[in-house]
Amino acid sequence: MTAAPPAPQTSSAARGTGRRSLAAALLLGALGSTVVLIASGQTWRSGTATVAGIGAKTLEADGQAVTGVPAALAIVALAALVAVFAVRRAGRVLVSALLALSGAGAVAASLLGAGDRAALDEQAAKLSGDAAATVSGLTQTGWPYVTAFGGLLILAAGLLALRFGGKWPGMGGRYEREGGPRGRTAARRPADPERPEELWKALDRGEDPTAAPTREG
Repeated sequence: MTAAPPAPQTSSAARGTGRRSLAAALLLGALGSTVVLIASGQTWRSGTATVAGIGAKTLEADGQAVTGVPAALAIVALAALVAVFAVRRAGRVLVSALLALSGAGAVAASLLGAGDRAALDEQAAKLSGDAAATVSGLTQTGWPYVTAFGGLLILAAGLLALRFGGKWPGMGGRYEREGGPRGRTAARRPADPERPEELWKALDRGEDPTAAPTREG
């Protein structure tokens, strides 16, 4: 008869994978959101507008003026990164999907906004008092693409959460998996009927506080 592989080794490998994926997702999500927030505040485009009485004037538009979507999605991603530990099962899948979509949206908005001149034309119109005024000599920096890179990091964090989030711990001891070290300890030790708080904790774990403890082995 073929022997089954040792369960402790399988469980240890699963925990190791969960810890590594958790650390990677936290790093990617936090770093990506920070990159997006910083890069979207830098100058994305510049140009020259001709103003009567002043002459040629250089105008600049940062990422927030071009499109505020990447920065807003970075904040959503940070919130989702925290919320993913407060929910379980289907809720964790939904929050992980939100995290991934935030990254994808930041990438798309950054790339679409890289060639947008509307913010500069609006500045030129206000400065000259002519609604039809536009800018010329447009130049573009690399910051939109840095923002898009940050969005890719957020997207990667979301994909890791979708793939490995089921192996991650929850927030607080009550969310630990049954069969873990604390779960086994609680199963061996019955609730003290003279301590109401222990009875409530046993009920919260789904145990019968009046049942006699089972002997292992």
